[in-house]
This record gives sequence, C-alpha cells and structure tokens, in this order.
Amino acid sequence: MTTTAGAMADTDRPLPPEPKLADPVSDVPPDEGAAAAVAGELADTKDRLLRAVAEQENIRRQMQRQREEAVKFAGSQVMGDLLDTLDNLRRALDSAPPEAGRHEGIEPLLKGVEATEANLLATLVRHGLKRIDPLGTAFDPNLHHAVRQCSDAAAADGTVVEVLQPGYTLHGRVLRPAMVGVATSEIDGRGPAAGAG
Repeated sequence: MTTTAGAMADTDRPLPPEPKLADPVSDVPPDEGAAAAVAGELADTKDRLLRAVAEQENIRRQMQRQREEAVKFAGSQVMGDLLDTLDNLRRALDSAPPEAGRHEGIEPLLKGVEATEANLLATLVRHGLKRIDPLGTAFDPNLHHAVRQCSDAAAADGTVVEVLQPGYTLHGRVLRPAMVGVATSEIDGRGPAAGAG
C-alpha cells in the first residue's frame, strides 16, 4: 500500500514552472507601415473571397435555370412534329363536304377525327403548348411569318387578315410561327392596292 500512497504523492506535487521564452512578436517594435500593408492584404483577400463566393452562387443559379429550361423544353422536338399531325387532322375535317356528316357511315368517322384532334390538342396544351391566334392583330415578325400581302380596304396596313397555318408557342417560346397574309395598301410596289382608291 505504500507504493500507492507514494504514487499519489507524486501527482499531488505541482509541476516546476516552464522556462519563459522570449516572445518574438512582442520583442519587435510595432511597424505601422507593415501593419497597414497586412491589413490591406487582408481586406483585399477578403474582398476576393466574397467575390469568388458570389460568382460561385451565380454559376449555381445559372446551372439550375439551365437545368429547368432543359426539362421544360425537352419535348419541343416531339411537339413540333405532332403539330403536323394536328394540322392534318384539321385538313381532313375541313376537306369533308358539309353533306358528309349526314351519311350514316361517315358521321361517326368525322366525330372520331374531331375527338382525336381535340384530345391531341388538349394533351399538348396541358404540356405548355399555346396556339397563336393573330387574325386582326398587328403583324409581329416574332410570332408571324408573312407569306403574302393582301389588299383589304377594311384593314389597316400591317394587320393580319388571313391565317394560312396556325402558329404555336411552348412555355412562351415560339415553336412555330403562324403563316399569315398581311394587309397592305401597296402590292408589289405598284401603288395603292386595287379598289383602295
């Protein structure tokens, strides 16, 4: 038991003080110019760090927007191709003579084509498609493709007076411009259109 008491006595004794070493920083007289230079470098480094963090955040946001855009417009090629199908369904319905609906065997066929057209259009609209309906509006080269000029005394110059093929947008971006005829008082630079004066 004496060994245990002796061991405890060793731990109760205070340790001898460590020798004091000279502090190199406190021994050097303060140099105000050096301190200002260090403070300037620190401020410059802090500014560069803040700019780098801000730039990284901007890049992250831009990448997020690009990802969202890619997802949003991923089906635009397929939708563009389906517009031809939609146009063909409309052409088929428009080409049927009015009396065709009165025939017993053809009436259900026409109703089926109409239902197919409506269903396809509703599906495309649900996915962000919107029809451009320019008739009677001012010609807008961002939304319309003018394929001919028309003389129309009742319409102002530059007004869309005929829609040859409907246009569509997908989530606000033009998928296909509308093909239109535009009113003008001059046709082919020959002066006022016939009947305008």
